[in-house]
Amino acid sequence: MLASFLLPALLGTASVAMQGAEKYSGPRPPKPDMLYLLHADNLIPTEATEAKEENKKDETTYMLPGPASTARTPLSEPIFLLQSEKILPDRIELYRFDVKNGHRELVMSKGRRKGAKVLHLSVAKLDGNLYKIEAAEPLDNGEYSLSPNDSNKVFAFEVY
Repeated sequence: MLASFLLPALLGTASVAMQGAEKYSGPRPPKPDMLYLLHADNLIPTEATEAKEENKKDETTYMLPGPASTARTPLSEPIFLLQSEKILPDRIELYRFDVKNGHRELVMSKGRRKGAKVLHLSVAKLDGNLYKIEAAEPLDNGEYSLSPNDSNKVFAFEVY
């Protein structure tokens, strides 16, 4: 008897909770397949470019021109927005670049566990094909890049 009374009450509470869920109402990226840094209600485009790849015996070096990115954030755990059309958000990886000889570079070793490591990201669907991607660990000051793991396309930024 008590169960027949509680069940409708619990179901009513669950439906109210679901109705209370709000749609995303923040800023939206003006271009699809471009990553934007989210600063309050402002979107800052990352530096979208193609990494130059050099293969050597047991390693691959990826290089970006210039010593620093044009996209900068003071946030140690930056948040990005992506309006996805072609880029799959769950295939994006985060790497730190070293500055050497006036350019940024990332060295990845083949076979051995040495060189660049993938940093942790959190991906959440906000609405339709709009995604929030954020660093899931604090980043030190430096040069970074988000990149689909099957491409040399990079979205560079600097944490300062």
